[in-house]
This record gives sequence, structure tokens and C-alpha cells, in this order.
Amino acid sequence: MDVTTARERLEEMLAELDRSIGVLQGDPVAVREHSAADAGSDLTDADRAQAMLTVATTQRQAIMEALKRIDEGLYGRCVDCGSPVPEGRLEARPEAARCVQCQGKRERRR
Repeated sequence: MDVTTARERLEEMLAELDRSIGVLQGDPVAVREHSAADAGSDLTDADRAQAMLTVATTQRQAIMEALKRIDEGLYGRCVDCGSPVPEGRLEARPEAARCVQCQGKRERRR
């Protein structure tokens, strides 16, 4: 994927994530009278919103790092080994920072 297309896709993804993060940071529970039964449901909703916010924030950081790699002329190169990141991987995940092998190693260490 050429860097112009990559930048456009990453910027679109960033804008969408920023909208989602804004919604998730709002009050997930509408102001209303609460019964004891509602309290458990509200907590579950708040937990779910927090988990989604965590994922969105992590994704946003990956996109910002990919945009930085474009600016530095390093986009499309694995940040660990320097090998090219496969075109198909970048098509599927424009924010991908690692080649398939290095990403696999990273995931196995977790």
C-alpha cells in the first residue's frame, strides 16, 4: 500500500475512533431513579463501556504511531526486525507495526 493511501485510511480510522472515544467518555448511565436491580445492570454497562474505551484508546495509539512512521519514512517496515510488513497485512491492518513473524513472537510472550 502506498503511503498516501495508508495515511488517508489511518486518518479516517483516527477520526472514527475519536468519535467513538468521545461517545464512550460520556456518562454511560442516563440520570434516572435507580432501583437495586438497576445498579447491577448499570455497573455491567459501565464496565463494558470502560473495556471498549480501553480498546479504542489502544487502537488510537497504534494509529498515531503508524502516522509517525509514515512521517519518518519507516512505514511498512517491521519495528522489531526491519523486514517489510507484507502488503496484505497492511491492507487489513494499516496500523500494523510488525511483520507476521515478529507479531506472532510478541503475542506468544504475553
